[in-house]
Amino acid sequence: MFKALVVVPTYNEIENIERLLRTVFSLQREFHVLVVDDNSPDGTAQLVEDNFIKYPEKLFILKRPVKNGLGNAYIAGFKWALEKEYEYIFEMDADFSHNPNDLVRLFNACHKEGNDVAIGSRYVTGVNVVNWPMSRVLLSWLASKYVRFVMGMDIYDTTAGFICYKRSVLERINLDNIRFVGYAFQIEMKFKAHLSKFKIIEVPVIFTDRTKGESKMSSGIISEAIFGVIGMKIKSVFNRKRFNKTSFH
Repeated sequence: MFKALVVVPTYNEIENIERLLRTVFSLQREFHVLVVDDNSPDGTAQLVEDNFIKYPEKLFILKRPVKNGLGNAYIAGFKWALEKEYEYIFEMDADFSHNPNDLVRLFNACHKEGNDVAIGSRYVTGVNVVNWPMSRVLLSWLASKYVRFVMGMDIYDTTAGFICYKRSVLERINLDNIRFVGYAFQIEMKFKAHLSKFKIIEVPVIFTDRTKGESKMSSGIISEAIFGVIGMKIKSVFNRKRFNKTSFH
């Protein structure tokens, strides 16, 4: 059984994906990569398949018929990873906003230091974001502070999408019950790991905005994150009260 799999969702990432694969596969620690492609019209999936011969038994693709949300793509990738019995499952963007070299640091935080979840954090040591306009930096930073306050999680970068999970975390979380698809997906996954008392650590990273291709960010994704957390918190409080009543009786 191989240890580490990086799940990379793609939609029109033909300008980035080949260089990303080359960088990940050149790291000193070996990682496998699963690309989850949502039927990119630019030929991303075909380019990945063209690289199979270069990276045999290391590179895989999961092709989905339509663009159906980041969260859904990750869940499909996580289920694939669990079926293949990987021990450490990562999520990472295809656009180099996440530095592939930091995969090793996230892996070590779980494998060597005994954490269950390692988050590549933009905000644990200040604000480590490059090439974002100040308005977007403020929106992201304030959203994370808001979520941290509402959810009661001791996590500075609650919307981070650069993460290492031990397989036990993904086995415990019921992936079929994950509601959200955008930024709120990232929050929901962290919150469920937090509720299950898993050991979570933030590893400081520098986030660099994409230089090639188009951002998938939208106002709807941000709204989902801001308003979705209230529903998550209320549901968790309700479930806890119901559990306590059941336990009492």
